[in-house]
Amino acid sequence: MTVPEYDHDAIENKWIERWAAEQSFRAVKDPDSPKKYVLVMFPYPSGPAHMGHVANYCLGDVFARYYMRMGYCVLHPMGYDAFGLPAENAAIQSGVQPAEWTRNNIKLIRADLKRLGYAYDWSRELSTCEPEYYRWTTMVLPEDVRARPRLQADAATNWCPSCGTVLANEQVLSDGSCERCGSFVQPKWLNQWFSG
Repeated sequence: MTVPEYDHDAIENKWIERWAAEQSFRAVKDPDSPKKYVLVMFPYPSGPAHMGHVANYCLGDVFARYYMRMGYCVLHPMGYDAFGLPAENAAIQSGVQPAEWTRNNIKLIRADLKRLGYAYDWSRELSTCEPEYYRWTTMVLPEDVRARPRLQADAATNWCPSCGTVLANEQVLSDGSCERCGSFVQPKWLNQWFSG
């Protein structure tokens, strides 16, 4: 007896297309059903998806599917932490403009996660570098500033004279050099805001 060859591409594509067409994982408003919000950290779009993403998002997917099967209305969104050092450093290393680099990597990650069949509500996808997202931050921040006291003062920063920028602690190597260019990082006092 010969066993038919398993055509994983055909089977995976069939289910990916069916789930998309039926919007199988879309969060549905149902006032009579219990609700569950399953959020796993958003990836940095500094490159395509890798095994760390698979390991990280697998458990969130298990939780989302479990609650879906138990009759919950589940909101399981995906987004991209697109402002920050990983995306910035990757764009600098690649020589591609950060906006282009970030959006291309988001497309790659999205395709990879869809191929893995994770139960995301893709209609709720967001990216922190898009105006549709960060406009809310700029709207909420002044309210937050009024609600909580802030202190403005000079404080030391990690300054790279070669790059002409402040570096996060994570960008300063153990010998005190800049991870980007190798120059010695100097302390520089700059005026900053601190929350009270």
